[in-house]
Amino acid sequence: MEKSNYKTIVFSALTIILNLLIIRFSFRFLGQDLKSIIGFGKLGSISVFTGRTIFILACLGLAGSIFPLVRRLEKFINLSFFVTAFVAVATLILWAGIDSKFDIVGLLALSLRLSTPIVLGALSGILCERTGVINIAIEGMMLTAACIGFTAALYLGNIWLGLICAVVSGAVMSLLHAFLSVTMITDQIISGTVINILAVGLTGFIRRSFLIRARLSRTAILPIITVPLLAKIPIIGAIIFTNQPIVFMMMGLVALITILLFKTRWGLRTRSIGEHPEAADTVGINVFKMKYQNVMLGGMLAGLAGAWFSLETTGSFDDLMTNGKGFIALAAMIFGKWHPVGAFTGGLIFGFSDALQIIFQIKGIPIPPQFLWMLPYLITMVVLAGVIGKSTPPAADGKPYIKR
Repeated sequence: MEKSNYKTIVFSALTIILNLLIIRFSFRFLGQDLKSIIGFGKLGSISVFTGRTIFILACLGLAGSIFPLVRRLEKFINLSFFVTAFVAVATLILWAGIDSKFDIVGLLALSLRLSTPIVLGALSGILCERTGVINIAIEGMMLTAACIGFTAALYLGNIWLGLICAVVSGAVMSLLHAFLSVTMITDQIISGTVINILAVGLTGFIRRSFLIRARLSRTAILPIITVPLLAKIPIIGAIIFTNQPIVFMMMGLVALITILLFKTRWGLRTRSIGEHPEAADTVGINVFKMKYQNVMLGGMLAGLAGAWFSLETTGSFDDLMTNGKGFIALAAMIFGKWHPVGAFTGGLIFGFSDALQIIFQIKGIPIPPQFLWMLPYLITMVVLAGVIGKSTPPAADGKPYIKR
């Protein structure tokens, strides 16, 4: 059996099983006249019969899963996968909306907000790996920036100076990573691991020595900015144009880095170094300078992501508060195939899953939140298995360059 046909059968079978389970789940509501209330912000809300709607959606998903299996059409795998994912999410939303309004606009706005550090971390990884430097130290850079930014904001009495200090601290940590991996030709995975361990010890020391002893625990958070006129647009205004500064910066950086990487000379040089540094060197490109430059720019983005935790969300700092988001950012980067827009999409998926489990806990839905936390990781595994196409890193990624 050909590999492509085998993949079609496996993924079609998985989506068929999931749709059958959803159909079975809908039976618990079919005998009742329960209704789900779905809200759309200022546009109002609609009520639908829970069981019937879930049953119809799952039947459509089942039909879409069986079709590529019967016809052996590999090109429809992606469509059936996304249809099944939509049916699963819609089922959860309809369940949560029984006898109480489930606001879709609020869910999407929270998803965008929670995706911010993941997208920024993914952009950091893209800038590094597009020049051939693996950066698993994003988590450590985020944690250090969260701590330094919060501490600076407290002692300097200015949250904006704290934000600048957070970005600078990310650059300093990335400079260490660049020195170890580019100049000293240390294994890049080891270098990143060392920085992550260093960040845990450094931030723990700062918290106990300067924050707890001084009884300093909270500062103000960055304000919510409402864009005039645009914020009044139904649905989009509440989701996109009413946010805090780092969220706006994240969206702007996705567009900016996409343009810089694929429409400028700097971007062409960056990509050429990540693919074939020897060839880039022969045409006069300073490979070492570009590697240092991009790794430090990536560190600044990781620092901005770290500031999101302490200066834009909680107004405080706790040990290990980044909670593995730097590693999730790497998964989003791979999901997006080392492209800023793809990484943004991957970050939104993680943010959506996180937002969904938060709302479910608030509403008291009897689903262990761990199952919802697993969703983005499961999706990433499916992606890496090739359902949306093979994710291929830059050819020179992780390979040290030695000038001959």
